[in-house]
Amino acid sequence: MSSVPSSASPLVHQPVLLTETIDALNIQPDGRYVDGTFGRGGHSRAILARLNEHGRLLVLDQDPEAIATAQALAATEPRLTVRHSPFADLNRYLEALNWQGQVDGILLDLGVSSPQLDDAERGFSFLRDGPLDMRMNPHAGYSVAEWLKTVKVGELADVLKSYGEERHAKRIARAIVEAQAKTPFTRTRQLAEVIAEAHPAWEPDRHPATQSFQALRIFINRELEQLKTVLPQLLPALAVQGRLAIISFHSLEDRLVKRFIRDAAKGDNYPPNVPVTVDMLHPSLRSIGKAIHAGEAELAVNPRARSAVLRVAERLAD
Repeated sequence: MSSVPSSASPLVHQPVLLTETIDALNIQPDGRYVDGTFGRGGHSRAILARLNEHGRLLVLDQDPEAIATAQALAATEPRLTVRHSPFADLNRYLEALNWQGQVDGILLDLGVSSPQLDDAERGFSFLRDGPLDMRMNPHAGYSVAEWLKTVKVGELADVLKSYGEERHAKRIARAIVEAQAKTPFTRTRQLAEVIAEAHPAWEPDRHPATQSFQALRIFINRELEQLKTVLPQLLPALAVQGRLAIISFHSLEDRLVKRFIRDAAKGDNYPPNVPVTVDMLHPSLRSIGKAIHAGEAELAVNPRARSAVLRVAERLAD
């Protein structure tokens, strides 16, 4: 979900893969669309720009700051409906709007956004000192600092390894728990320094706390669980020929998305020894092209886009 600050204003953010994503959605002027990750609205504004007066856009976000931006836009934009919610609850909002099976396009831009990373007070960044929080909705759940008060070495190591793919998870987890026992963590820099000291080796151009902070953020926000919850909701939501566009920023997310599209494109899961024809498999999605990555021009102004992967699929008739 990363974006890059515009050179014109520090408050304007250019979303990743904007042109590629909007083109992939194949916007119909009078269609119904969902942006499940509004952020600061870059993708949503581009969708609205292609809709006529009959088109409609539903946006969701769990971040109160993102929702404030969306509500300000909705005050002068009658085609826009805003809901303060994680995208895992998409189904109930579609049912309330009577949109099930009628959505022409769904966009999910996963992960953390640049406004969240760049605001030290949100506690996402190991490069900027701030409260050790990392919640996308600061009013729900518990912060990383609160969780570290009671976590055991084994549990923390599992989180660092599972969500951050950190090879030195046990060593780092032990150092964190030992430091926590002496001085409870309250600041991001405090935690980043302990991780850096405990990390035995890291790439020269990569901060040693990168994977650990990623793991803690994904865990505390239940990001993979949210994605697993929403994926089965997408097929019944889409109209025939409706498009699905999902942008991932790390392999754990992309693996789930890729598998979901692959399985839906494959169709029914018959035993391998049962003879079936292609038309008997009932595939529900068609993968559109290969995975899309940011080009050199975008990477030159937004290095955060280097890990972005866009996958696109189209709903088939049942």
